[in-house]
Amino acid sequence: MIEPSEKAEIGIIGGSGLYDLSLFDKTNEIKVYTPYGAPSDNIVIGSIGNTSVAFLPRHGKGHKIPPHNVNYRANIWAMHQLGVKMLIGVSAVGSLQMSIKPGDFIVPDQFIDMTKGMRKYTFFDGPVVAHVSMADPFCNYLRNIIIEQAKKAGIKMHERGTYLCIEGPRFSTRAESQVWHDVFKAHVIGMTLVPEVNLACEAQMCYATIGMVTDYDVFAEVPVSAEEVVRVTNENTEKAKRLIKAVIEELSKNKHNFGNDCSCCNSLKNALM
Repeated sequence: MIEPSEKAEIGIIGGSGLYDLSLFDKTNEIKVYTPYGAPSDNIVIGSIGNTSVAFLPRHGKGHKIPPHNVNYRANIWAMHQLGVKMLIGVSAVGSLQMSIKPGDFIVPDQFIDMTKGMRKYTFFDGPVVAHVSMADPFCNYLRNIIIEQAKKAGIKMHERGTYLCIEGPRFSTRAESQVWHDVFKAHVIGMTLVPEVNLACEAQMCYATIGMVTDYDVFAEVPVSAEEVVRVTNENTEKAKRLIKAVIEELSKNKHNFGNDCSCCNSLKNALM
């Protein structure tokens, strides 16, 4: 296996709409090889101030990979090879609660997995087996910094909530959406969190996700036009770039705290069988 010559402390996996790299001071695109095949695309190593950041478009440039076909293991392994300790996932989500409005952001603290087995969920396929705790799946240290920086930037951020992950690429039926809202009481719905979060945990990375709300899911029966979704997505993308830059700048001031305020970096301590 060829080890990448460049390293990064922080990783960003960008979802729908987040492909513009103007937030970096300088960039270098590299190919990373993994035991699990190719990541979604080449990884861009950039810098914000004196902090090295690795950026990967989850769906590839041009959004050519559907959510159920993303090579999540290769993506996370590539970030791990680059030395990433703090990983932020960014994705577009639909709202399952009327109080969470299009244009809002959310940093979930829980998830429900409704994917259907087409994905690869673990690095531990045997003979080594790991049962990693996902009771608290996200890094609270990283979540709190995201929340703090969103407040400073005037971005409407919901500070907790449950992300319901479906298989995709289709959207929910009205009946399904009503179940997600009424029975599961989830807050947002998307297609990419699982197994990205699971694999990041196994790689002992600090992981948090930023959900950019584009519209209401169909439980709400609120008419949505394509033009409106595009407008909200564009606005969300600009806000996300500002937020990510502020979060990385804040993280760079507190590098000595990486892993001190969460269990992410010790997730395998009691998991291996």
